[in-house]
Amino acid sequence: MSEDKKKTGLIFFPAFDWAISPTHPEREERLLYTQDQVFEEGLLDLDNIVEFKPGLATIQDINRIHICAPDAQSVITQSHLISAGGAITAAEKVMQKEVDNAFALVRPPGHHAMRIVHGARGFCNINIEAIMVEYIRHKYGPRKIAVIDTDCHHGDGSQDIFWHDPNTLYISIHQDGRTLYPGSGFPDEFGGPNALGYTINVPLPPNTSDEGFLFALDNLILPILDEFKPDLIINSAGQDNHYSDPITNMSFSAQGYAILNDRLSPDIAVLEGGYSIETALPYVNVGIILAMAGIDYSHVTEPDYDPDAIRQTPQTSRHIEQQVSYIYNLWKNRESQRAGVVKGGEYARRDKSIFYDTDGISEHQEETVRICDECGGLVTVNSRASTGNRIFAVMIPGQSCPACRKKGEEIFESTNKGSYNYMYFQDRDRDIFLVK
Repeated sequence: MSEDKKKTGLIFFPAFDWAISPTHPEREERLLYTQDQVFEEGLLDLDNIVEFKPGLATIQDINRIHICAPDAQSVITQSHLISAGGAITAAEKVMQKEVDNAFALVRPPGHHAMRIVHGARGFCNINIEAIMVEYIRHKYGPRKIAVIDTDCHHGDGSQDIFWHDPNTLYISIHQDGRTLYPGSGFPDEFGGPNALGYTINVPLPPNTSDEGFLFALDNLILPILDEFKPDLIINSAGQDNHYSDPITNMSFSAQGYAILNDRLSPDIAVLEGGYSIETALPYVNVGIILAMAGIDYSHVTEPDYDPDAIRQTPQTSRHIEQQVSYIYNLWKNRESQRAGVVKGGEYARRDKSIFYDTDGISEHQEETVRICDECGGLVTVNSRASTGNRIFAVMIPGQSCPACRKKGEEIFESTNKGSYNYMYFQDRDRDIFLVK
């Protein structure tokens, strides 16, 4: 790589007081080894890499994006507020032009947390990237934002939150859901009727190596980004695609992660998964930091790295080439597909059954969205959880049209609370959150 130095901000928050259990893969050691490696490599001695302390997200920041049952305080800890606050700090430093880009190395993670939250799923309580995205828009005005999720697990929570948002391009590249939690993330999951094509899923077969990831990046993700022309690119930077990760089956390397971030050039990266605590995370994170800072990363390799041992098969390469071609054609034909999806009627509906595996909660949702050519559309959700909570939520999207706002206000006022435990009204544009 040729060096083109950038000023890069780092925000660390290992969350010493939060772990699912002392031996669970999602624990504070995930970041402690990385911090040690960063100090050992002397990265913070470089004049273009600077560390910032994480801020504290507010309950209002959470309520801007989530409906938490019964409230945000009941589903989070202080560590979640600091983790989300670290992501917001990264965004602030970039938006204020104190740095060219920033990497929030924080935990707990967030990309499995959906719009409605009854508890924790996939180690996630709240979606820290989505909270950050909405904070940016709240403070700095409308932005076209692309979120590229490189976690090995499909980011089903982020997909759910951005499903109806035509101003957010969400791309998830992950291990095929037929072989890994959460069992979703297929190409036909393509976005809601008002945002069809702005959710892109790239499932890759087990044992995909650097070659396959970078082929998908160069031939699918980067061309789509060139067409979408986002104001900001965010990397939801999961690192569990690494060949040594204990809970996944992929073959990505620290060099591959560094090259990906070099070519993707994200404005903000936020740590997600990655559970090979000693043999992967320190090297992957150092590679990503150097790539973001425009510094040579060619020397960053794991002690046991053997490219021949993790090389993908020719069959895997052919499968990925076919998959990439198919998904890119979906993207190119998204407008004609929307015409086929939107066939009259004022609303579209989808039913969802959701399992909160971390907390053992089951939920059923009935979601409706108003078909709209002007905005993402008014969304209502009727949700029933095995905790006994039954809720009804009315959500006005960002950059809402007057018709969707008016209709949403009418529905909230006219709906009888009846058997619901709680009713919520969320208006992102006006930053209003009501509960009754």
